[in-house]
Amino acid sequence: MIENNVDTAFFHSWFRNYVKSFYTEYPKTQRNIRLKEEHSLRVCKEILRLCKALNLNKNALRLADTIALFHDIGRFEQFTTYGTFDDRVSENHATLGLKVLKETNILSVLTKAEQTIVYNAIEYHNVRKVPDNADEISERYLKLIRDADKLDIWYVVTNYYRERHRHRNPALELELPDTPEYSLCFIDDILNDRVSNSHDLKTFNDMKLLQLGWIFDINFTPTFIYIQQRRIIEKIITVLPDTEDIRKIQTHLKAYLEKRISEK
Repeated sequence: MIENNVDTAFFHSWFRNYVKSFYTEYPKTQRNIRLKEEHSLRVCKEILRLCKALNLNKNALRLADTIALFHDIGRFEQFTTYGTFDDRVSENHATLGLKVLKETNILSVLTKAEQTIVYNAIEYHNVRKVPDNADEISERYLKLIRDADKLDIWYVVTNYYRERHRHRNPALELELPDTPEYSLCFIDDILNDRVSNSHDLKTFNDMKLLQLGWIFDINFTPTFIYIQQRRIIEKIITVLPDTEDIRKIQTHLKAYLEKRISEK
């Protein structure tokens, strides 16, 4: 879809320079700016891997890479301004991202149709449910970025949960209290194949349950296979309390994953 004279290296160069403008001597801020910079670049790799598994053409790969690169472009201004990644107490980072892209006009090298696809994918990449009124092409790219984004967030948080005892990062925990409790609405959502509402978060364990429930918003068979290969469910379950509720959702999630993989 991207015209042949537009090289994604141009966007990557612009992205690096833009992010560097947020670098700082304050360790907490710098740590989290780098966290999102690295996340964005890994999401590019995830989306390209997914596109290739789906046998999409070269132009589709270029457009997907552009969406992945810029999907979290609002995070840098968000953390610098508010000191948090929590959209609930700051601003919607997708809306901030659209503002950045439109003010800088970086996407002007794309056709109007391509710009619309990129803007739509970024605007809705973090909503609870994909809008029903999206056109078929926009919806495909929106689903691609939502799958790729989740794959890397799972990578980030499962590594963090494993190493948390050494280096805590409250920004990754949304400042939620680390208590043994969890809210039963998240258990109920998982057992009914529903994605939970982030506004219901009360504890750190709730956030882990929310992340497990993202599996019900996955769109492509290769993504389900990656989830199984990377043992995402098991890695998050191990950092939740050992209760009957948790064992029940583990069984349910594994069965759901196997069912979705078998449907390919």
